[in-house]
Amino acid sequence: MRFDIVTLFPDFFTSPLHSGLLGKALARQIATVNLVNPRDFTTDKHHKVDDEPYGGGVGMLIKPEPIFAAVESLPQLPKREVILLTPQGQTMNQPMFQELATECDQLVLLCGHYEGIDDRVLHLVSREVSLGDFVLTCGEIPALTLLNGVVRLLPGTVGKAESLKAESFEAGLLDYPQYTRPADFRGLKVPEVLLSGNHQRIAQWRKEQQVQRTRDRRPDLWQAWVEQQQQ
Repeated sequence: MRFDIVTLFPDFFTSPLHSGLLGKALARQIATVNLVNPRDFTTDKHHKVDDEPYGGGVGMLIKPEPIFAAVESLPQLPKREVILLTPQGQTMNQPMFQELATECDQLVLLCGHYEGIDDRVLHLVSREVSLGDFVLTCGEIPALTLLNGVVRLLPGTVGKAESLKAESFEAGLLDYPQYTRPADFRGLKVPEVLLSGNHQRIAQWRKEQQVQRTRDRRPDLWQAWVEQQQQ
């Protein structure tokens, strides 16, 4: 999969793109990332990318010209999404990552700054996406989150693909608690069922823990799961 990230601060991605599973996936070309700076597409000597909003108001807006030019300079693969990272978009979730990982071969991510981007840029955009109901100083943070969430689902990124099927949100429930050695740490003991070797009991316990955790910690997810089971 190809990622094109339109960003005023390409250096933001230097360390994350070379770290952990994401770095390994890119090194193995499971995905490729192309960083595009809108400043490179300005026509004035100061490389100005922002200006005051019409009608007045606080702050500056990113101008449409460099964004359009940056996006139009990119090759266009058959299954492409152009995504604007904005608090006004659809909140990221696991089903979104799964959809993008399976149905797209190119994602163009537009990172906003200042007070936002000229609204005419939406003519380029196929989807608006948010990290949550809050405001950050830049769009690079949600862009990196989306990049990470999608790449880890691509075949070959995670060593054991089956591990992706038993984690939070994959079945509409939170993940079950997990433990490793030692079995007794400062009096905090691993549940006996996990030491029993009875895989059927362990599977049942884990499912019960998922249901209980979701009910206690995320009533919204719990209610959606209950409704899904009823259907």
